[in-house]
Amino acid sequence: MTRSLGELIYTPDRASGEAISKVESHTPRIEAPDKVRAGEEFEVRVTVGPHPNTVQHSIRYVELYFEEEGRGFNPIHIATVRLEPEYAEPKLTFTLRLKKSGVLYAVEYCSLHGLWEARKEVRVE
Repeated sequence: MTRSLGELIYTPDRASGEAISKVESHTPRIEAPDKVRAGEEFEVRVTVGPHPNTVQHSIRYVELYFEEEGRGFNPIHIATVRLEPEYAEPKLTFTLRLKKSGVLYAVEYCSLHGLWEARKEVRVE
């Protein structure tokens, strides 16, 4: 059975079986304004957890993407932050500047429980 990578990414609405018990501690949380002004800087905060931070079980990276309204090819890769177990916590802040409305996607990788995704719409005025 071959599946697309997207089918292997957990989200709160697609988690089933054992993954349901991991939703709270693994789904990234995106904090960003609902509306921003075109071209003006704003902060986006992505956090995961509470979550263990050991060599055997930790969040290894967080990626941030933006699906821009009306763009031919999406998403736009904003950043990938790699985290070192025992040293770095998955609490990240990004400064963005958008020209068009769209959807932010945060994807995190847990060394034991795979890929998890969250999304947040941001309107540009």
